[in-house]
Amino acid sequence: QVQLVESGGGLVQPGGSLRLSCAASGSIFKIWDMGWYRQVPGNQRDVVAQITRSGSKTYVNSVKGRFTVSRDDAKNTVDLIMNSLKPEDTAVYYCKANLQTMSILRATDYWGQGTQVTVSS
Repeated sequence: QVQLVESGGGLVQPGGSLRLSCAASGSIFKIWDMGWYRQVPGNQRDVVAQITRSGSKTYVNSVKGRFTVSRDDAKNTVDLIMNSLKPEDTAVYYCKANLQTMSILRATDYWGQGTQVTVSS
């Protein structure tokens, strides 16, 4: 069984910063792409940032220059540093990992439970 657990969300003022962390645990064989998504009630879940196993990073245009995604394969973690936060960044943030387990070698997407980020004065 694989679990992804996020932490680090909360309430922050506009212009502030937050760091989200996501830890994957369980019978993991190999993690491929990892990423962060966000969802506002009534809307679809959209990608924010992704990082491949080789370290290649992509960001949605609205967060370029403000957010930084990183991963630590020794710890099976992916982080999202969010600077210069804006009210429109308010959402539930989810991490996702595309990974192989010890028993299922076909790479499958796993999701965390989500963490709320609220940017408001």
